[in-house]
Amino acid sequence: MRATLILLLLLGLFSVPAANAATGKVVKVLPLLLDQKGRFALSPSLFDRDAYQLKLHDNTNLVSAVRYDIQWSAKDAAGEKLKLRLELRGVSTASLPKLKTLETEVSAGRFSQWTSLPLAGDDYKNFGAVTAWRATLWDGDLLLGEQKSFLW
Repeated sequence: MRATLILLLLLGLFSVPAANAATGKVVKVLPLLLDQKGRFALSPSLFDRDAYQLKLHDNTNLVSAVRYDIQWSAKDAAGEKLKLRLELRGVSTASLPKLKTLETEVSAGRFSQWTSLPLAGDDYKNFGAVTAWRATLWDGDLLLGEQKSFLW
């Protein structure tokens, strides 16, 4: 019995490891309102950014777009093309539900990366208010990571 356990242990130690599959995650999603000049803050201070975002949220006539800054990371995917997808749910001015998908191709690096996906122009004006979002990271058909808003 003891010899069998030792043999199994040795076989496990010397077996060839399988190729590592890519893993990843969406770390953080920051929705930022942009003013008519494309600014989300008036100074580099985080306090000023938050105060300016509150001002834009209260005065929607000053807003020209919304930009989603997404922090993501992927391991064992160096050189592979990944897809970062942002799905938005909202309500139009006619109180009808709206769906919109924004996506871009990204390349993995050693550390986490930031990617911006804007909803601007006519798309922003026609979409209405965003009520929920979901950011996902894909390797082909394989979901690597996801981050979603509370109402998703």
